[in-house]
Amino acid sequence: MALSSTAIVLQTLSEKGLMKSDGGQSSFSVLLFQDVAVILMLALVPLLALPELVEALSYSQAVTGGDHGGSSMSLVDGLPGWGVALVNLSAIITVIVMGSYLTGPIFRFIAVAQLRELFVATALMIVIGIALLMSLVGLSPALGTFLAGVVLANSEYRHELESNIDPFKGLLLGLFFMTVGAGINFSLLSDNLFIIVGLTLGLMALKIAVLYVLAVIFKLGGSDRWLFSLGLAQAGEFGFVLLSFTVSSAVIPADLADRLLLIVALSMLLTPALFILYDRIIAPRFSELEDREMDVIEEKSGIIIAGHGRVGGIVSRILRGSGMSPTVIDFSSKQLEMLKSLDVQAYYGDATRPDLLHAAGIADAKLFVIAIDDKDQITELTKYVHHHYPDLHIVARAVDRNHVYDLWHAGCRDIVRDTYDSSLRMGRSAITALGYTRDQAQRMTDTFSHIDGKGMLYTAEHYDPAIPAFDNEAYVASIKEFRDIWSEDLTARMEAIMAEKKHD
Repeated sequence: MALSSTAIVLQTLSEKGLMKSDGGQSSFSVLLFQDVAVILMLALVPLLALPELVEALSYSQAVTGGDHGGSSMSLVDGLPGWGVALVNLSAIITVIVMGSYLTGPIFRFIAVAQLRELFVATALMIVIGIALLMSLVGLSPALGTFLAGVVLANSEYRHELESNIDPFKGLLLGLFFMTVGAGINFSLLSDNLFIIVGLTLGLMALKIAVLYVLAVIFKLGGSDRWLFSLGLAQAGEFGFVLLSFTVSSAVIPADLADRLLLIVALSMLLTPALFILYDRIIAPRFSELEDREMDVIEEKSGIIIAGHGRVGGIVSRILRGSGMSPTVIDFSSKQLEMLKSLDVQAYYGDATRPDLLHAAGIADAKLFVIAIDDKDQITELTKYVHHHYPDLHIVARAVDRNHVYDLWHAGCRDIVRDTYDSSLRMGRSAITALGYTRDQAQRMTDTFSHIDGKGMLYTAEHYDPAIPAFDNEAYVASIKEFRDIWSEDLTARMEAIMAEKKHD
């Protein structure tokens, strides 16, 4: 009952653009921790088995032939509770460890074929295989699919998998909610309507109260406090898994589990109403106060920085250290409170809003730095600013290599990849550690960066944001062509620098 619905909450927060708010980030943190905690819960549930329920369950299976004459494929039949728990934990650890080492080689082998469908099929095979293994050790297939997701998320091909599976995400999510609705026992609900509805509302009210107290303790303010409290008030989809498993593990009786399953389903059904309450009543009440504060921007320095996180914060410090006073806009009230305590001027607001940009003086600005986190928001903001203020110099943060191309097509010509410079520094440190001088290491990384930059410009002309990267034949051909042209040149330059060591 303490778990919340990852599927509902994350989907709703993404649709409403609230994932990057303090309330959205806190909700995501709690949901992620809960999903990981489910693994331990499922492993420990067999230890809670009650002797009288074990005896009743064994008798029921004997009468009904539940184990089909001993043909069950379960690997834990007949084991004591501690033995089942040990097998469960061993299976989970085996999946995580082996998956971390095997998924890379498997997908590298699959990548040779360059077939998108083969990627999806292999991913589904891994998911089904792990789910089957969990079934064999007496755990839920849903836990297996979750573990498969963890394994695939750690693969170096996770972005390719995500882009291939993304078109089916909405369909699969809809199928999940169809199974939830189909699992509701309406006859049981009608016979116990008032008590089931009362318990559901009581559960949600209790969770809202607990979450609100936690939000106060951890200093979530304003509408974020209510977003966090109302958004996580429902019971989660793993409740179905845990309740079914507790019945099969003889922890609680089946009739109690049936009632609790109804409470879980009804709480999930009522969740959209809580988000409507937040949108219609709570958010407007707080946004009125926030809007009045956001519109009063006292300094218009001609330099605007959108986002004051780990990227925008450093840019701001460099500019302030040079005697400049950039106008900083950030959507995190917690971040702004920290800046306020350090006597750093910053303004609360959503930098993607045209009215706020106008209030910040973008029409007369000389420089606009985009350092927010969301990839899609960065791209859309770049398009808007370039279209309406074509003479304004934009420095945009790119999340990955393909995002560089998206921003290039959006009109930005000053793009900085998120981890590119730190990667170059690590490469330079690696070369130095191998015995080369710092000057050699610097020149080698500079050479690589120069040629890589040429490659980005060369292939950008063939990139089409509307076509997935590896389905774009012209783009793939340009990468191969550039590689053939410049690889020998890069190797020759590198070897010439490395050869200097021999003459030292």
